[in-house]
Amino acid sequence: MAIYADGFFLDRVWRTAAGDEGQLVTILEDVTAHFPGGAITALVGPSGSGKSSLLRLLNRLDEPSRGRLYWQGKPLERYPVRELRRQVGMLFQTPVLFPGTVEENLLYGPRVTRSAPRVEPAELLEQVGLDGEFLRREVSGLSGGQAQRVALARALANRPAALLLDEPTSALDPEARDEIELLITRLQRENALTVVWVTHDAAQALRVAQVLAVMQKGRLTACGPKEDLMRGEVDPWVRQFFQEGRYPPQGCCRPEKR
Repeated sequence: MAIYADGFFLDRVWRTAAGDEGQLVTILEDVTAHFPGGAITALVGPSGSGKSSLLRLLNRLDEPSRGRLYWQGKPLERYPVRELRRQVGMLFQTPVLFPGTVEENLLYGPRVTRSAPRVEPAELLEQVGLDGEFLRREVSGLSGGQAQRVALARALANRPAALLLDEPTSALDPEARDEIELLITRLQRENALTVVWVTHDAAQALRVAQVLAVMQKGRLTACGPKEDLMRGEVDPWVRQFFQEGRYPPQGCCRPEKR
């Protein structure tokens, strides 16, 4: 099988784990996919479909039970973990900030990698739309949207080539969500970042992504350029997911499982 030289490539990846009663549970089943470099791939599907579990494999927070993953054509296990996480930043649903000031948080990445900051903290804040005076603020006093911007700035501190986003706007109000969406899409374009964006929100996926990867019950149901998936022949469940997500009844973006 040909290995893609750009972005992430997953070759027949499985992940199993022990369930509550000790039985083996399949979380990801035989996933093969290409998340291309320099583009936003939205990894979508209902809650519990395996999206976040897959995302965690991409910077080795977890390991596959079977199969292999590649970044820029090279197997993930051949990267030292510290170097991989310098190249591949991650942003979570709830901003994970350490007690202290914004500046201390922004300097955390370079300290961990034992390198000089690649970008000055004030410049990082400017990139995410915050004034330099935020450097002296305690993170405990930030709003949800401000905290997520700081978390994004910290992820950018090492000048990553890729960003993994795990529901980064789901805890925000609509105004803050829209601001973060616009910010991330702008940064992606300006820096040609490879982005894998996990969301259960089909409407958001259609707004932000060039590539769609649809998960259902641990399997990859569809994956490809957004225009191709929306125009072509796809699984009826996939079409329903995006139709209901585009015009969600009562704000719900999740079709019922069948």
